[in-house]
Amino acid sequence: MERRSSAFYQRRHRDRLREQGLVKKELWVLPEYADELAAVERRMRQPREAASVAAMRTEEGGAMPDKTLWTATALCDALAASDRVRLGAISVELIEGAEPGLYLTMHDYGDLPLYMAVVGRQIVVEAMLWPVSQVRDPVGFNEELLRTHKLFPLSTLGIETIDGEAVYIMFGALSSASSLADVLFEAETLADNVIRATEAYEWHLREAA
Repeated sequence: MERRSSAFYQRRHRDRLREQGLVKKELWVLPEYADELAAVERRMRQPREAASVAAMRTEEGGAMPDKTLWTATALCDALAASDRVRLGAISVELIEGAEPGLYLTMHDYGDLPLYMAVVGRQIVVEAMLWPVSQVRDPVGFNEELLRTHKLFPLSTLGIETIDGEAVYIMFGALSSASSLADVLFEAETLADNVIRATEAYEWHLREAA
């Protein structure tokens, strides 16, 4: 499986938004309104009637009965049956292994890949941003991340080693007893934050990936 940086998916995401006739508008809001603004933006990417219906609908899926914790297999099956997957906005695949995980392709975000794992009492969702080696000044960049990471609600930035290479990742976590709606919201929020983080920090990179 070819590994690409988030800049590649950001470009694909922008192209698809333009193809849908969407236009970019810059807004200035207080950080505590970021979640609400992101939810409004997602609704306003749909035609007016569909957005009105979406705003009134109760989010699909409930908590697991009696707070039973999700397993990777059960969560994969539930996601596969969700509207977002059935309508083609997301693809989901179970990755077999000693500790099964999920591979999500976020088609509304330029086919951005997300990795989801059920680890005990929490579900972790993560995406790769770019290799550390691609950043011009890692020390200065790391300081900026620490000062600005709150601009991306529900997501955290960090560094991991993948296939022997140090890379920046963005991830979020929630309870393994969360509702399916919350799991989907976490995935959508992370994907949106990855795109926005790439736009915010791409000037730190040596070259476009």
